[in-house]
Amino acid sequence: MQRLAVYCGANAGKNPAYAANTILLGKAMAARGVDLVYGGGRLGLMGTIADTVLAEGGRVHGVIPEMLKDLEVAHTGVTELHIVPNMHERKAKMTDLTDAFVALPGGVGTMDELFEAWSWNALGYHNKPFAILNMAGYWDSLITFLDTMTDQGFVSAERRKHLIISDDIDDCLDRLAAACNSEAGSFTW
Repeated sequence: MQRLAVYCGANAGKNPAYAANTILLGKAMAARGVDLVYGGGRLGLMGTIADTVLAEGGRVHGVIPEMLKDLEVAHTGVTELHIVPNMHERKAKMTDLTDAFVALPGGVGTMDELFEAWSWNALGYHNKPFAILNMAGYWDSLITFLDTMTDQGFVSAERRKHLIISDDIDDCLDRLAAACNSEAGSFTW
């Protein structure tokens, strides 16, 4: 795994553990030589992960829609900043640039990005692994609901297993790296 797309909030959230763990993730990525691919913003957890990877000597590839750049939320200090016309192009470009995806705490944009990565994988548009890094139990309720979707027959057990879930940074990175080497990319409901 050479590049990891990190989906996370443009806010820091209420729990200081989110920012603290985001910093630890950025340090771990840089130590492993894993470039960051992210939404190109300077605010919230997005800014925290970018600033950390840069401070640790890593490379950061931001992808931001023109509208958000014009609102002056773009991080202009990143290694490479791609400006795209809209959110759809942003997600497609991030998918092209990355080897894997991980979701940190965030809002509807983070969920949208995670679920699109998962559905595109399910349909065979890419074979890149994806994960939730469950910092301070942030995603617990969603994980329970995903299990309900499986129990009720809307997501196959096999498809559900493709979503890596971990509350440990090194474990999450190790599992994503291993999946990069073994993901079959087959069409699976």
